[in-house]
Amino acid sequence: MANYIMLQGTSSHVGKSILTAALCRILYQEGRRVTPFKAQNMALNSYVTADGLEMGRAQVAQAEAARLAPNVDMNPVLLKPTGNSTSQVIINGRPIGNMSAKEYHQGYSLKAFDAVKAALKRLDSDFDTIVIEGAGSPAEVNLKANDIVNMRVAKYLNAPVLLVADIDRGGSLAALVGTLELLDDDERDLVKGLVINKFRGDVSLFTPAIDFLENKTGKPVLGVVPFIDKLGIDDEDSVSLDDKVNLNTTAAVKVAVVRTPKMSNFTDFDSLAGEQDVSLTYAGRAEELEAVDLVVLSGSKNTIDDLMYLKSSGIASRVRTLALGGTAVIGICGGFQMLGSKIADPLHIESTNDEVDGLGLLPLTTTFAAEKYTRQVTLDKIDFTFLGTRVIADNLSGYEIHSGVTGGLGDEKIVAADNVLGTYVHGIFDNDSFRRQILNAVRLRKGLKALPNTRNYLAEKQQSYDRLAQIVCENLNMTLLKAIMECSD
Repeated sequence: MANYIMLQGTSSHVGKSILTAALCRILYQEGRRVTPFKAQNMALNSYVTADGLEMGRAQVAQAEAARLAPNVDMNPVLLKPTGNSTSQVIINGRPIGNMSAKEYHQGYSLKAFDAVKAALKRLDSDFDTIVIEGAGSPAEVNLKANDIVNMRVAKYLNAPVLLVADIDRGGSLAALVGTLELLDDDERDLVKGLVINKFRGDVSLFTPAIDFLENKTGKPVLGVVPFIDKLGIDDEDSVSLDDKVNLNTTAAVKVAVVRTPKMSNFTDFDSLAGEQDVSLTYAGRAEELEAVDLVVLSGSKNTIDDLMYLKSSGIASRVRTLALGGTAVIGICGGFQMLGSKIADPLHIESTNDEVDGLGLLPLTTTFAAEKYTRQVTLDKIDFTFLGTRVIADNLSGYEIHSGVTGGLGDEKIVAADNVLGTYVHGIFDNDSFRRQILNAVRLRKGLKALPNTRNYLAEKQQSYDRLAQIVCENLNMTLLKAIMECSD
């Protein structure tokens, strides 16, 4: 049987996902067979495993930190918000339908816990250590009765819990004390330590606060983890988008990713932000698309809703004007569908509209169908012209997650028409040669010289996990942490 450590937070976005990844890498480096686990994830960022199953992107990053291939047992329940307090419910990597928040929390979540227990049983037999991530806060009393991701998991496994607070937001001491006060006695007993995350400044000045917390709560503070700039690791949700921009004012290539309400898989652009000649922003208004060299339309959980947002906000008109004027425009997945002439929804999968007009920048029509396509892909012998530059690549890896079938696409995964390019392939910019060729096409159109490809993005990510692990290891009491974990055997 494995031993466990669980990270819960005083709220969302306190850094649980990143700290889970850090512990996965630290324990992997010590020779443990370690795996991440999150019972239920609510996120629009998702990934497709080798066997075509869908899971949360955060657990993919944690799997990478543990040097594992992603497996849906690491995230057996995934909720993808569709709007109006409704989410698509995905169990063991397959969608089972859409449910309102009330339907799910009051009628289905405890049934979904069966999938959680089954996944834990399989992981327990394959690994000696499981690093478990909670969600939100365990003290959300309105959701507690049907919660399947925080204390229900901890109590089921008798797993020790570390409670994490984000000091960068302020109010972390009150958040920790208040969360503990709202827990039941048996839940409070499972909390074995406290962690302060995202600290800036001189940690020695924080000593009185540590003393206060330990005296007030009776729980040890295992460490104060500093704020880590330019982490280089995938984030779980769009709260972190503002941290992902690369505002390099001297950069030759200015890239704007259009930010929409149902935007998904924004990790597709992390590799672009790391390029030295790129300034990358996320634009939510038409006026933010001034003086850009490349506009990118991302994936979307609800393509039609996001397309209507683009039209009502004036962004659609601005993108069309830029494209017709020669500016480079790229669409991925839902963004690719928006670039076409029409999007048909005869089964009303996404809306009450039978069809809507797209941006008309590619001569393609997409029809939504009940079947959802989830698969990894490898593109061989890619050869097309973009912005007057020939792009040639082989063995491009990525994955598809979409409900629409695009007529006229055939077996092609990339469609290019001079300065407009579309593809269904998520993660395509993670391929170094392809990414550099696209950026060089933009550079050449501007009259600049092409640059050689000098990056290995996947290797950089592994170096980022090592850096994260080192920082966390230096700032947590690892001796106490291991002692806490051993008690979970």
